[in-house]
Amino acid sequence: MIPIVSQSIIEKHMLKHNLLLVIRNFRRHKTTFFINVIGLSTGLACCLLIYLWVNDEMAKDKFHENTDQLHIVMEKIEGMGVLDQTSGPVADILAQEMPEVEYAVPVAPPTWPGFDSFILTVNDRNVKSVGQYVGKDYFNIFSFELIQGDADKVLEDKNSIVISEDLALKLFKTTDVLGKTLELEHEHLFTISGIFKNISPSSSIQFDFALSFEKCEEVKPWVKDWNSVGPKVYVMLREGTDLHNFNQKIEGLVENKTGGKEKTRHLFLAKYAEHYLYGEYENGIQTGGRIEYVQLFSIMALFVLFIACINFMNLSTAEASYRLKEVGVKKSFGASRKRIASQFFGESLIMVVISLINAFIIVLLILPEFNNITGKQLTLKPDFRILVSIIVIAIITMFMAGGYPSFYISGFNPITILKGRSETTLGGHQVRKGLVICQFTLSIILIVSVIVVSHQIDYIQNKPLGYNKDNVIYFEIEGQVKKNPELFLSELKKLSGIVNAASTTHDMVGHNWSVGLNWEGKDPDDKTKFQLMGVNFDFLETMGMEMKTGRFFSREFIADTTKTIINEAAAKAIGFEDPIGKKLSGIEIMGIVKNFHFKSFHDQIEPQVFILDQKSFAHPTMIMVRLDAGKEVETIKQLTKFYSGYNPGFPFDYTFLDYEYQIQYAAEQRVSTLSKYFAILTIIISCLGLFGLSIFTIQKKTREIGIRKILGSSDLGIIQLLSREFTKPVLTAIGIALPFGFFVTSKWLNEFAYRINLQWWYFLLAAILGLIIAWVTVGIQTLKASRINPADCLKVE
Repeated sequence: MIPIVSQSIIEKHMLKHNLLLVIRNFRRHKTTFFINVIGLSTGLACCLLIYLWVNDEMAKDKFHENTDQLHIVMEKIEGMGVLDQTSGPVADILAQEMPEVEYAVPVAPPTWPGFDSFILTVNDRNVKSVGQYVGKDYFNIFSFELIQGDADKVLEDKNSIVISEDLALKLFKTTDVLGKTLELEHEHLFTISGIFKNISPSSSIQFDFALSFEKCEEVKPWVKDWNSVGPKVYVMLREGTDLHNFNQKIEGLVENKTGGKEKTRHLFLAKYAEHYLYGEYENGIQTGGRIEYVQLFSIMALFVLFIACINFMNLSTAEASYRLKEVGVKKSFGASRKRIASQFFGESLIMVVISLINAFIIVLLILPEFNNITGKQLTLKPDFRILVSIIVIAIITMFMAGGYPSFYISGFNPITILKGRSETTLGGHQVRKGLVICQFTLSIILIVSVIVVSHQIDYIQNKPLGYNKDNVIYFEIEGQVKKNPELFLSELKKLSGIVNAASTTHDMVGHNWSVGLNWEGKDPDDKTKFQLMGVNFDFLETMGMEMKTGRFFSREFIADTTKTIINEAAAKAIGFEDPIGKKLSGIEIMGIVKNFHFKSFHDQIEPQVFILDQKSFAHPTMIMVRLDAGKEVETIKQLTKFYSGYNPGFPFDYTFLDYEYQIQYAAEQRVSTLSKYFAILTIIISCLGLFGLSIFTIQKKTREIGIRKILGSSDLGIIQLLSREFTKPVLTAIGIALPFGFFVTSKWLNEFAYRINLQWWYFLLAAILGLIIAWVTVGIQTLKASRINPADCLKVE
């Protein structure tokens, strides 16, 4: 009687058998195994890192409970573009007159000059913190959780303050502080009416405390003016409101409230949760934003993983020639294609699992450095979404890497195998050539991108700005300095190591106080906006600007307090051949300064107007100090000591201007750094694949090499023969990659108003590098093959 064996026992035995075969195969082909593991581990690690970054970017501002109803008021200003700022009264009008609006709040954000940090004092403890003035319903709109206090009442009193739990601990060493008082800027007392949980990194808004917007209206009365732009306004619409119809309804609100004076300003709402990623507009139409970098980095990560998968497919199909007998014998004994495919697919699965474990280790090791590059605080922690995403990435990788080899190998015909014609019949060699071309195409595109991005960053850093940003520090005007900035400056200049110093309403980077001005003969349809900047007598000289015509402001001429200096762009906008002596909104032009870059190189230089009489315009908010080159350290020490004596209770917090300038290009710097890393990784992975493939190719040609050497071929001839095998696909890859590289880099450069010109040698250099990398990679193996003893070659079966 024949015993009946259960199906489960058979499957268990087959699984054990297949696992044993996998282990034996890995041992037999160690080179292939290690190349595949290194490549897949690197590709998966890149994907994991970029996934963490992308997930963090995509999650920004999505945690608010009312995220679908939460919007920000935008202004489309003719001749100026789109701003996420508007007039302060807009919030009250929307809340009072629009039934579709549930809440609307104005916010004076911490990005305003002079608003970015404040000194908070309790007893003798001084803490510098970031704050903002907000409308009374702020905590009803945003889901910043209050530990203590009522969202409806915390900002009812204009002398109330709501602070974070961290700030409470710094000031009081406890969070039980409701009803206690603290001092702001050593001048104003505020009562703590609420405590909120520390702001999540998932929020694009970061602050330590909030004050009532009513208080802002006291200290900055202009925020109540319909003719000014500055506050941000956030709106929570009622459910069911049609956004398109509502935007049509509010479009002319500013014009109506100003009696038709502000015809160029048009309001519309944008979803707040999308504003972080989609914050750029062109001609009033949303054109992109940070989402472009999310897409770019995602594509780069997929490039690396795809190249690693190509390696796996290439080496696996090449290795098939050594496993033909195994497949033939199994098929002869009745093994189905499905059974054989599952065995090879199992090998792919084990390889992916091993690589995934390695990828986790790599990510844990390099995550701190990755955070430094990206400016993030990413962590690899257990999370359902991350776990699901990792499983999906692993499955996709397994099918990409193992799918084709499994079906390719399992599809061999036993008769074809025995006749030795499998390779030519199934065209595996041509497939591998195609995959090599694909690998090097992507690698060369990245090499071109790295060259172009690096040169554009160098151009940004080294192009003359029209002023000298080096050895300049700036700091806020606060405390005693605020009472008499000119007196402070006169004392400051007496210190050794101080070349010059001045006060201003803005620093030199990205200021945005724009106004429409009038002049004789102005076209009524001219919508030109002028950047307005309040300065003192020494500002232009301190910043190292050059006059095109006219002169700087001078204390020797009292009338200078009623005059203005403009830049070349403003002179061009006005259209006068000689603007000196002409009037701009009633103010006489006394000089034209040469154009200088006060915004990033993404933007054209805008018309700029300097006003000297600051009292009638705006109080200065910061001090700019030029230090003697080479004496920065000792001068700052001396300045710190002087400041602490002059302005007790206020720490001396300063920023180097060139650092502030570099921050403008943080995104570009990250693209440059990450693209270099990605390019290096793709090149390494491509080289690993090419190295492994060259081993297989040379092994297959061993007998041919022996015969050629017997017939008189030289070592150099053998090297040329073998190198030609890999040069052709690399040259093909170059031919495909260069046009794509030109298209990609041109598109990226078009985002800059001031940019480098694409040079032919960028592309030639990328092509040469690609060839050299390929030749060096296969050179070791070809050199080794050329020195083989012909007798040993002929012994190979």
